[in-house]
Amino acid sequence: MTAWCGWPVVDEQTSWEDAQQILTEAELSDGLPLVPPTRRRLEAMVAGAKARSDTLGLMPPLFGELSPEAVAYQCVLAGCRPAELPVVLAAAEATLEPGFNLLGIATTTGTACVALCLHGPIARKLGVNAGTNCLGPGNRANAGIGRALQLVIRNIGGARSDVGDMATMGQPGKYTFCFAERNDGPFPTLPARRGLGSDASALTVMGVSGTAEILPGDGEGATPEAILSPIATAMRAAIVTSGVARKNERGEQVVLLPLEMAEKIVRHDGWDLARVQRHLFDEGQGVARAPDAIHVIVTGGAGYKMSYLPIWGGGSETVTRAL
Repeated sequence: MTAWCGWPVVDEQTSWEDAQQILTEAELSDGLPLVPPTRRRLEAMVAGAKARSDTLGLMPPLFGELSPEAVAYQCVLAGCRPAELPVVLAAAEATLEPGFNLLGIATTTGTACVALCLHGPIARKLGVNAGTNCLGPGNRANAGIGRALQLVIRNIGGARSDVGDMATMGQPGKYTFCFAERNDGPFPTLPARRGLGSDASALTVMGVSGTAEILPGDGEGATPEAILSPIATAMRAAIVTSGVARKNERGEQVVLLPLEMAEKIVRHDGWDLARVQRHLFDEGQGVARAPDAIHVIVTGGAGYKMSYLPIWGGGSETVTRAL
């Protein structure tokens, strides 16, 4: 058996069962079945990468070397297609930004994980779901890209249970957490707000503690206030329960709005993104460092259920990068 970045390369004739055993014994498994990393699959995955063996940084918590070849190995395990390697690689690099605090996210006893949001043409090209059940199962691109990033953190970064990852409970997002922002929402996209253009191909990594379902205050949200007030309440509650209330500084907030709710808001005169952010900031009594640090992302399918993604209380900055 040969090796790739120190990990086993499985022979084409190796049975599925034997391949799973080899990978499990090499401590590469996240507990779900893995695609056998044959030489053929690995070469196909990394074929378009430049400087494939160059180190792009050291990934916490155990500071393994991040390279295109190392990330390609995880992409094969996760069931990705070669066109998805650049996204996973860019997302992995983005988590190395100091403000993202991957070391804290990966080693906390809390429930933090890395969530990945794709924006613009790249999301549509790769078929990343921004519609019904966008945070759930059923879409190969969401599942594979998100899983590959988690395997990168686990197998390259070393965030394995009881070694680098010390989470008391953990969360399902540590298997995969990838979705896309809709391009047809009434608000500027997150990349546009960050100066990358209105329909730029980009990604955002977020260190989040989980998801919380939020319903409008009057059932289906007849007014902007009815839609937004429960979100502000959830943000205040998260600050208390996560321990952020003990800190002098506030960071960012992320909320996912379905298209139906976003369109209901803007039907009312004067309600644009800035007013939404200001309302959440004021009613939330300063839940973020500033109104524009409250990131409203339009995604998901039909309905009025919203999702709040509380940023990890230990401290993490979202990172957006062009692709």
